[in-house]
Amino acid sequence: MLDTTRRPDRHRHRVNPFELSDEDLRYKYRFSKRFGEKIVGILREDLVHDPRGCPLSPEIQVVCALRNWARHEIQDDTADLHGVSQPVVSRTCKKVAEILSRKSREFIKMPITLNEQQETIRKFRSIANFPTVIGAIDCTHIRVKKVNADGGQLYINRKGFSSINVQVVCDADLKIMDIVTRWRGSVHDSRIFRECRLKQRFEAGAFSGILLGDSGYPCTPYLFTPLLNLTTPQEERYNRSHIRTRNTVERCFGLWKQRFRCLLKGMFGDIETAKKTIVACAVLHNMAIDMREDVFSGERDSIEQYSSEPIVQRYIAPSIRGNIRRRQFIETHFQ
Repeated sequence: MLDTTRRPDRHRHRVNPFELSDEDLRYKYRFSKRFGEKIVGILREDLVHDPRGCPLSPEIQVVCALRNWARHEIQDDTADLHGVSQPVVSRTCKKVAEILSRKSREFIKMPITLNEQQETIRKFRSIANFPTVIGAIDCTHIRVKKVNADGGQLYINRKGFSSINVQVVCDADLKIMDIVTRWRGSVHDSRIFRECRLKQRFEAGAFSGILLGDSGYPCTPYLFTPLLNLTTPQEERYNRSHIRTRNTVERCFGLWKQRFRCLLKGMFGDIETAKKTIVACAVLHNMAIDMREDVFSGERDSIEQYSSEPIVQRYIAPSIRGNIRRRQFIETHFQ
């Protein structure tokens, strides 16, 4: 005789995570209750759920994504904790990433007004007295699973693993002001900048300051790189100040990857979802800085170790105009 008795659904028991104490919630999700509630408030209208079956509340959808990205744990573990299945966690993370990436322009943006630009320049100058800096630029490789489709070999970077080469411009507070996630791991940093919209904006005179980059970029009138062969005390002062000021982007990468271990250890999903997740983590990173969200307890002093070892870029010769502009700048500001 056929047994038609329905087995109890082990996924039905769900607890609102915001009923936990702030300490317990921070331990499980690496963020405070105040931060989680802020994210839920921003995404609630977009996280409408299907009323059929046993739908997930916006609160559970948000914490599933936060735990998965911040702790970089196996999705089955996140699923068991919240009384759902692994495919549900996967779909939830994808949905939250898509919504946050759509909203990214509200949270990731270069300073527009003159006052905003001057304040950004002032904060950079306070680091090592390097004037007129509006941003520090660099790229970092985010590991992705091996791509087997045509062109998959183009994702393999110089260290031999598949990645997305992500360009970031940050400010002195370590907030991400511009991000580009569309390039494969084999692409050089200089090409990413050469073909990005931000370069066009600088060439059009949209900003009153300059960017600082490493020698993997060409020196231009709006992007200064360090000097390689130092011959005068002025050049030595320029390089010391440049290195200390540009280091903000390395610290930004360290803090960003510490908050979200998925960026440090790699993405499991498909490439398009990985790109959206990277942008989503950038949005959350900026919000955490705005809300003065503490780094997870016990790890505050180890930010630098989470910054991935840089992939050495070949030296890019400066343009003639860039070389002249940099020389004039050194003579004016580093005498």
